[in-house]
Amino acid sequence: MFRPQKTVAAAAAAAKRELKRLARPAGDFDASRYFRGEHNLGFYNTGATPMRALARSIWEAQRDRWTLDDAMAFADLLMPDRYLEVKAVGIEVVARYRRGFSPRLLLRWKRWLALNHSANWATTDSICGYLIRPLLVVHPELARQVAGWSRDRNMWVRRASAVGLIGFANKGMQLDRVYGVAKRLHADSEDLIQKAVGWMLREAGRADAARLERYLRANVRRIPRTTFRYAIERCPDGKRRQLLALRPPRFDIVAF
Repeated sequence: MFRPQKTVAAAAAAAKRELKRLARPAGDFDASRYFRGEHNLGFYNTGATPMRALARSIWEAQRDRWTLDDAMAFADLLMPDRYLEVKAVGIEVVARYRRGFSPRLLLRWKRWLALNHSANWATTDSICGYLIRPLLVVHPELARQVAGWSRDRNMWVRRASAVGLIGFANKGMQLDRVYGVAKRLHADSEDLIQKAVGWMLREAGRADAARLERYLRANVRRIPRTTFRYAIERCPDGKRRQLLALRPPRFDIVAF
């Protein structure tokens, strides 16, 4: 049980201590296996359940004292930490204040991405899923701003431009914007961007399969291999084979 702390800084320090206490040897669960190339990223290997239980305990201990601004200040202290679970706790605590989310927070979350405080796909996607998406539900006009991140120099900001719109894509909303982001990012050479765009297109296809097929056929030569493969994952087997057959042999698509 997390004990109430007098200051935000004290709570952040206590959260880090508790995560360190919960650390486990990698053993059968070695989180680093899912983050190839992230050499400065640390892992306590707590697993998701204990980490989320700690975040819930922090919120319960502090909710009579804290506002959303306090929760954001708490997360600001945790996000620069090199350990994945420390970042995750900050995001999870802020997410519990989602009823108070307002447009002013979007730039602060973008700053976490741009300063490389996310610096990995899991933290980036958590910011998108737990923070950005709930904000966009209430303020869909902000989707234009998020879509504009596809032009950003920072890879994590660009990834967020796609992942942040998935909540719209799978509901068939703002599809013109979704496909516009995809087109801008097809030239991106980063594997994690190509996967994010494919994920976004796949979800758009759940809402409108015919539109996804038309898009893939029209842009087959400009869509990267990885993006194309992700985009058609949920297509029926016969349709997948048809779409794969559109790709020139030099694209070297791996068969399903």
